[in-house]
Amino acid sequence: MPQGKSEAHITEYLDELSFLAETAGAKEVKRFYQKLDHPDSKTFLGKGKLEEIKKYIDSHVVDLVIFDDELTGSQLSNIEEVLKRKIIDRSDLILDIFASRAKTAIAKVQVELAQYQYILPRLKGMWKHLERQGGGIGSRGPGETEIETDRRIVKDKISLLRKRLGEFDKQAQTQRKERGEFIRVALVGYTNVGKSTLMTVLSKSDVFVENKLFATLDTTTRKVVFERTPFLLSDTVGFIRKLPHHLVESFKSTLDEVREADILLHVVDISHLQYEDHIAVVKNTLHELKADDKPTILIFNKMDLYVKNTFDQWLEEEVKEDLLLQLKKHWDSETQNSCIFISATEKENIDELRKILLDKVREMYGIRYPYKTVFYE
Repeated sequence: MPQGKSEAHITEYLDELSFLAETAGAKEVKRFYQKLDHPDSKTFLGKGKLEEIKKYIDSHVVDLVIFDDELTGSQLSNIEEVLKRKIIDRSDLILDIFASRAKTAIAKVQVELAQYQYILPRLKGMWKHLERQGGGIGSRGPGETEIETDRRIVKDKISLLRKRLGEFDKQAQTQRKERGEFIRVALVGYTNVGKSTLMTVLSKSDVFVENKLFATLDTTTRKVVFERTPFLLSDTVGFIRKLPHHLVESFKSTLDEVREADILLHVVDISHLQYEDHIAVVKNTLHELKADDKPTILIFNKMDLYVKNTFDQWLEEEVKEDLLLQLKKHWDSETQNSCIFISATEKENIDELRKILLDKVREMYGIRYPYKTVFYE
């Protein structure tokens, strides 16, 4: 960890890494961290810390060591040489989860492309490391070429996958054109904040929901009608801290739903201790996607959990209401009154959200079609 990070931040980062590992099927047994101004170029960690980890794993049942930061091919190989265990980094772990979650043809190609782009700069120090890995987490690689040393083959594969994604992009563009003149609304947010649950509530249709990171990789789009006013509502893949850049690049066609949306619903899990950091991550990702200038409603979800986790049961109701009012006033000021506090699972404040969204959709129709007061179905 870089110098200057607080204990709370370190705990939050490692909690998230643990959740990622759990999503991939691993179980956490021990955490280590080290504050350094600069990572060691050969082994990432300092020699003493590496020996401390080695001493622990030699006396315990440990099959896998996961680093929260991205490692080079030589660092992976050097660390594995010392620890004699399979080593993966955060990016590799995220790619592994994406590989296990990819169900459609386009998602599989997107993940495969990201995996090859991850491997390419690590070829020099990585092949021996890969040959020793065996199965399990971090080994859902893109196929047999994972153990070949020919850089040209990997580059040719990347070129082929990009061509296939280009074909998918054309199909997706055609599908978007066929949707006609509807206003488009996209749900965005940090992973596991309740976007799919909210999608189900707003669209009144079944959407896959699971309490795991990246429960779905494919964009789900539904036609929704509020008071005879139709629009398209899309649920998108969740964002996360340190999302590998090549993953964002390969998921371009999926993330185009965000770029081409008229309105964004930025869903936040307010019950999470680091929810403000999550807001910043999403905003930075939207900026990277050049989609940060769109009309946005900030939706603070899981208010039921926030109240349960924040307030003592013996706290006077009047004091609790006053504290909640201060919280809402703060975010009203921060967002120019473009926020709302809800619980998707408890259907709390959903009617108010529908009203705000309907007003925004009708406003967008009014801008796009100035000679129609409201776009009715």
